[in-house]
Amino acid sequence: MNTAVIVGAQWGDEGKGKIVDLLTPQADVVVRFQGGANAGHTLLVGERKVVLHLIPSGILHPTVECLIGNGVVLDPAACLEEIGRCDALVGKVQGRLWISEQAHVVLPHHREIDTLRERLAGERKIGTTGRGIGPTYEAKAARRGLRCAELIDPDQLAKRLREILPDLNATIEKLLGGVAPGIEATIESYRQFGHRLRPFITDTAARLHSALRAGKRVLFEGAQGTALDLDHGTYPYVTSSTTVAAGACSGSGVGPTAIRQVIGVAKAYSTRVGSGPFPTELTDDVGVHLQQRGAEFGATTGRVRRCGWIDLVALRHAVRVNGLTGLALSKVDVLEGLESVKMAVAYQLHGHQIQTVPARVDHLARVQPIYEEVPGWTGSCHGAQSRADLPPPLQHYLERLETLIEVPIVLLSFGPEREEHLVLRPLFE
Repeated sequence: MNTAVIVGAQWGDEGKGKIVDLLTPQADVVVRFQGGANAGHTLLVGERKVVLHLIPSGILHPTVECLIGNGVVLDPAACLEEIGRCDALVGKVQGRLWISEQAHVVLPHHREIDTLRERLAGERKIGTTGRGIGPTYEAKAARRGLRCAELIDPDQLAKRLREILPDLNATIEKLLGGVAPGIEATIESYRQFGHRLRPFITDTAARLHSALRAGKRVLFEGAQGTALDLDHGTYPYVTSSTTVAAGACSGSGVGPTAIRQVIGVAKAYSTRVGSGPFPTELTDDVGVHLQQRGAEFGATTGRVRRCGWIDLVALRHAVRVNGLTGLALSKVDVLEGLESVKMAVAYQLHGHQIQTVPARVDHLARVQPIYEEVPGWTGSCHGAQSRADLPPPLQHYLERLETLIEVPIVLLSFGPEREEHLVLRPLFE
């Protein structure tokens, strides 16, 4: 099958949106399989910046079909706003954008719970976006969620909301000291959302299987990054969904035999938004250089991203848990002009050298990175037609990365524009 999963190999914000946008001309279908409006994929089309939170990045290509899978939690208001922006940019997307009838719906109560918990946590806060993603996944797991199939049925919607909202109201008012949204007002507003979204909601798994049977090329687009995965990330400083490649199967309705290759996306350095341990974080002039040259501000929240050297311990972890077959390396240009470049090849913990990411977050917070240093480079990647055209120190840097993580680098990105990239190996042979 001609399929590929695109996943973040770090803490998110690796440039997955641009990579999917670049690869979409080779695909027929693009599927978003997890997360919600807490994701932010920034694309630059000409002089216009486009930020997508829910709709797959492939939507900007008019001949491509885009699916929002069952593993996504959907904020109806955010989705409709995004549909409107896409309509204005590339023409009507109805008829080629489809939303799973099994996807769970974010309610205003979920957003309120998210915000109140973070506020009450003080210094212990996780650093969520406040978009209600975690509480929605909690409701899903507790079998107290609302799905899109119910959103578009006015009678079932009202029945279901009257069943589940009293518990959410009690959580907001009695446990968190907030003011809960009104039940009847919520029913009315979500009836309107359901009416407007009805043309988009369908059995996306069936559409996806039909596409695969027809031999179409499919890209599965992940959100966030491996280090934020609910199981394999830096728990509890993680998101609430499965961000690794396996999530493409459960979050879209296909089996693992449908996946042909998995491409991880990583920056040539590391960034992290929000709280949690970050072993290679830099607070010196180099950290400021990475932040400013890389324009490291969150697409969803605008928060400043923490910056540091590339962490190969964490990256090797991503290689293993995703089964990466290739790596797309982004923001290579940000390292231009540095005298030397460092990469963390191991950690020091309690006097011992370790090669893997500790499971305990308090242990990860104590590790000291062990660095390998390589020469920096001053030449630009622009105009390069092959790997041999790159500055020799950059070629050496890429070779060391491939040796240390045991995965080939298949694509380089060195700027926000679509043309600022170099394909080292075709995605679909």
